[in-house]
Amino acid sequence: MKLLKEFKEFAVKGNMMDMAIGIIIGAAFNKVIDVLAKQVLLPPLSLLSDGVNFQNKKLILRDAISDATGTITTNEVAIAYGALIEVFLDFLIIGFTVFIVVKFMNRLRSKAQDTEDKTVVTPKDIELLSDLKDLMEEQNKLLKAKA
Repeated sequence: MKLLKEFKEFAVKGNMMDMAIGIIIGAAFNKVIDVLAKQVLLPPLSLLSDGVNFQNKKLILRDAISDATGTITTNEVAIAYGALIEVFLDFLIIGFTVFIVVKFMNRLRSKAQDTEDKTVVTPKDIELLSDLKDLMEEQNKLLKAKA
């Protein structure tokens, strides 16, 4: 019963919803990045590299062996380094995109927390803390003046 109660608290507090939303957005973001990498960035890279398709690049360790009828009896053994290059490029693109998004979000957050900037609505908690800080500084000045 305690486990059920803890799960209910977890679900009601919104943690589960936050996680679900994060996973859904992450999956959608993965699709966008996949298309960006495979359909936008890799074709020009392939053109620059004289039409090389990275996914087909491999180092063959042993050729496939087939019998007289053409049936493959022993499969090819190969190291698919082209797939590794493609996945590494995807990783770099994803990493750079996430970096840009986080940098943009941090800029918006710092702008929203700047109480002096009147072009952006400051969150109420930041505004109250700023007012409290100003009042405490004023009180400290008054106390120092009396002493």
